[in-house]
Amino acid sequence: MAGRLHVDDWTRHPQRPAFRGIDPPVLGPNLAPRRWLSMLRREANVTVLRDAFWGLTPTWLKVLDQAPHCARAESLDERPMFREAMAQRRCLIPVTGIYVWQPGLRGKQPFMVTHTDRSPLLLAGIWSRYAPDTGESRDSFALITVPTTEVISPMSDRLPAVIASSQAEEWLSQETSLASARNLIGVADRELLGAFPVSRQVNDPANQAWACGYPTGPMRVWSA
Repeated sequence: MAGRLHVDDWTRHPQRPAFRGIDPPVLGPNLAPRRWLSMLRREANVTVLRDAFWGLTPTWLKVLDQAPHCARAESLDERPMFREAMAQRRCLIPVTGIYVWQPGLRGKQPFMVTHTDRSPLLLAGIWSRYAPDTGESRDSFALITVPTTEVISPMSDRLPAVIASSQAEEWLSQETSLASARNLIGVADRELLGAFPVSRQVNDPANQAWACGYPTGPMRVWSA
């Protein structure tokens, strides 16, 4: 499960998808659900960057605390709110790390999961639009989760699905069939993701110092 994200300035990376910035990118070292993040989605056949609430909030949902922030890939068809969004409203959440926790004798040790080359991750998501009491419609999203690899499984049994930069446009396009979109989400390649320990300061979501995401040990990677 993805409970916390690290988002440094991914817009400077040469492999990022092309997009038009409607809203400025939201950055932060320790971002939790129920807050605003940056989302890439299609709008008039153009990929745009917009603010979105992390918690899928269809128009009929009245209590934001009940908005799911993750959706299991295996059960997307079981709830209409997930099924409809998967078919028509797919998005990407650009991040530079995902926090997970490994149980230990001295409590849980936080780790940051990243690309092994430290390039940004494009996380698969579904989005919806809601209208709060102000009457102004806003976007919201949930991340799609999949089982983890052997490297990550001691820390977490699920992670958000990662979409390759080369497949970003296919994932976002409304012309992509549901079957084709489903084929893009799955367990990440073993060689793709690694994880390194970070400070326990990250345990407190109020801690927004960038130092809380610095490595405190070597990265764990797949080795045959």
